[in-house]
Amino acid sequence: MPTSAAGSSTLLCGSLPPKRASRRAIGFTLIELLVVVAIIAIATAGVSFALRDSAGNQLEREAARLASLFDAARAQSRSTGQPMRWRLTDGGFRFEGAVPGSLPERWLSDDVQVAGNPVLVLGPEPLIGPQEVVLASTALPGRMLRVRTDGVRPFQVTGEAAP
Repeated sequence: MPTSAAGSSTLLCGSLPPKRASRRAIGFTLIELLVVVAIIAIATAGVSFALRDSAGNQLEREAARLASLFDAARAQSRSTGQPMRWRLTDGGFRFEGAVPGSLPERWLSDDVQVAGNPVLVLGPEPLIGPQEVVLASTALPGRMLRVRTDGVRPFQVTGEAAP
């Protein structure tokens, strides 16, 4: 016989709880789990697209890196007093006159192309003539960037180059 005393429950008195209440207390429904999995999948896809490196960003990064390498080679040439030249090679480039192993000789991406076959003279004179290299990407055929200097200022990456 059920009592109204504190702490008594229907389970202690021999009656069974309603089925709906016991199911709710055990865990989540399949619909709730599917909604959570769908939200996680959408969030993961959004993050992966945000972190994806596009070909345009790769080209900009290569151009900025090349401008920094030119400035470093120019400074190295002035400090050693040795002339330094930059030229293209198969699959990369070379700084002639640099201390071996001090400057990289490969592109970060295989998609980078250089218009023409330029040879840049990077020193040892403090003033060099105006020079530029035009970079393009095989992934984005119409996109080109210029890495150039007027001979006095450091190398800079400028916007689109005329094809």
